[in-house]
Amino acid sequence: MPIKLGPAGVPLSCKGRTIVEGMDDIISLGLETMEVQTVRMLAPQHFEQYWQAGVLANKTDFEMNIHGPYYSELLGNRVERGRSMTKIETTLQAARTINARHITLHAGHYGGMHPGSAANEQVANVFAGIVDRVHEIWHDDEDEFPVFPWIKDGTPSKIGVETSGRQELWGSLEEVLEVVNHVEGTIPVLNIAHIHARGHGKMRTSEDYGELFDEVRETIGTKEFYCHFSGVEHRSGNAMHYTQIKKSDLNFEPLAEFIVEDGGWLDITLISDSPLLEHDAMYMLQNIEKSRHRQLERKAREDRRRALAAQTGSTPVALAAREQEQAEPVETESIEEQPEQPEKKKPAKKAASKKATKKDEESVFDLDEEDDDDLF
Repeated sequence: MPIKLGPAGVPLSCKGRTIVEGMDDIISLGLETMEVQTVRMLAPQHFEQYWQAGVLANKTDFEMNIHGPYYSELLGNRVERGRSMTKIETTLQAARTINARHITLHAGHYGGMHPGSAANEQVANVFAGIVDRVHEIWHDDEDEFPVFPWIKDGTPSKIGVETSGRQELWGSLEEVLEVVNHVEGTIPVLNIAHIHARGHGKMRTSEDYGELFDEVRETIGTKEFYCHFSGVEHRSGNAMHYTQIKKSDLNFEPLAEFIVEDGGWLDITLISDSPLLEHDAMYMLQNIEKSRHRQLERKAREDRRRALAAQTGSTPVALAAREQEQAEPVETESIEEQPEQPEKKKPAKKAASKKATKKDEESVFDLDEEDDDDLF
């Protein structure tokens, strides 16, 4: 079950703001990947910095990824598509330089088209051209890349088609899977926050994630997944903005549970889109470790029951039921004993009237009630 986690961009806690310094901080945190952001600039700057990042990634087996421009118009007219392709071309060049494994791209608004086969066909044609362009860049025989050994020996970046989080944008899960299924060299980028928002808060249990990953696997036959995760504020099937995970109704615990319990077949990269970036990436890592710990504890209990059952001639199921029965009376007794505890705390014997003693007992009881209110 290979799983890699990292932030979308240079960590917030990184004192330097270069990609290489960000990689150093990510590695020191125990994370294994990052996604370079070229989402709002017309052309990525500082290509020397990108080259240094590519060299470091190649030497350390650190997984680099890159995100293309957010605002694309692949369903627009010829001028709009051309403008979008110019931005995407720069992202493709940067992806080669940093040795990116995945390039994440958006299709944008439906434009003058409507959801359906015609829109999907046009998006598929555009992405087929992007895949061809990536291979041209990667296998340019006229250039020798002595400082880019990954270009000569490696494989071109995979083009990721990201799910969108708004109804007016092309990119529902079904649309993305249909395009990816028809265009070789593309992969679906499952933005869980977008899927959750567009589905009116649908991702709530580990079973929901099981259905999602099974649907993708059955449609395109993959075990490799590239995902984005963040908290999200949403309304009427539309994502409003990202939030930190703990402040969203999109919880990470069910996904962690699915990954540990049923995701042994997954090869997954998880990118934190949260405003807290590496902090929420670490939060996700901790949740996965907690799920693994719970799984190990459960397996240890099951192993003990099987061993004891073999010795006593019983069954593991019967032993588990007996443990449950024994645990219930203990809980009931502890609940029944709680009201009696204040009465046992009697004041020390002093020369006083019975009336005064009764008053002292009542005041002790009242103090305990006030303390309980403060504690809980």
